[in-house]
Amino acid sequence: MIPSLVVMSVVLLYPLGSAIYFSFLRYYLGGGETQFIGLTNYTELLGDPRFWGDLLNTVIIVGCSVALQLVMGLALALALYTLTRGVRLISLLNFLPNVVTPVVGAIFLKWLFIGRFGLLDSTLISMDFFPPDWLGDPFWAKFTLIMADTWKFMPFLMLVLYAGLQSFDTQLLEAAQIDGANGWQRLRYVILPMMKPLILFVVAIRAMDAFRFFDLVYVLTNGGPGTATETITLYTYQLGFHQLEVGKASALGVITLLIVASIIGALIWSMSRRGREAF
Repeated sequence: MIPSLVVMSVVLLYPLGSAIYFSFLRYYLGGGETQFIGLTNYTELLGDPRFWGDLLNTVIIVGCSVALQLVMGLALALALYTLTRGVRLISLLNFLPNVVTPVVGAIFLKWLFIGRFGLLDSTLISMDFFPPDWLGDPFWAKFTLIMADTWKFMPFLMLVLYAGLQSFDTQLLEAAQIDGANGWQRLRYVILPMMKPLILFVVAIRAMDAFRFFDLVYVLTNGGPGTATETITLYTYQLGFHQLEVGKASALGVITLLIVASIIGALIWSMSRRGREAF
């Protein structure tokens, strides 16, 4: 275990400890006097309207994208489960967006959604439809980010849920069908209760990952227009590398860690408390 513990200490524990340490300091990168200020960075952040606005943006984008990914991923997994031929080819094609590097995917999506000259706008204008400003309007910018995140990461949920469906005891579905249950009833009372632990697991993993996503936002909107799509991670980047306030950026990182840990803890508690009960 020693090599693994060494690697974890270097890449996880040391950065975490440094972030917690710097969060109690007034520390500017590259200059200025370092001063211990206790919880001042935390209190300033919690009293900052920009922090709460970014937190709301993050919750909206993450909540909508993860919910959409779950619905679409489960629907595609169920569709694949009913197929008898071509499953591997369809799974491979669906998984391709997840293979693309996030920055490369974001550049492609920006070329698709950019106003007036983008592929989508050009196509709609040629059909006499006037499209919205996908990246310049606050509502449509959030919508575009949700669609981009769904396109990029939905295949992961689809494959995990499809693997879970393949581990089913088919006798349960056969018994339900013999008892006269229709397709919706089999889904509601047999498949979803059996899939609940796996669904909670993939939602926890995806929520944890989506809450700190940075690359798609940075390339597509850079938090704009204004701060309409600025997320917690982008605000942390702005504090640390634009304003050089390493202490406050570290405090924001610690707050983000606590928020994500609380969400994941709630999901794990729900999973352990209710087990395989029905939804």
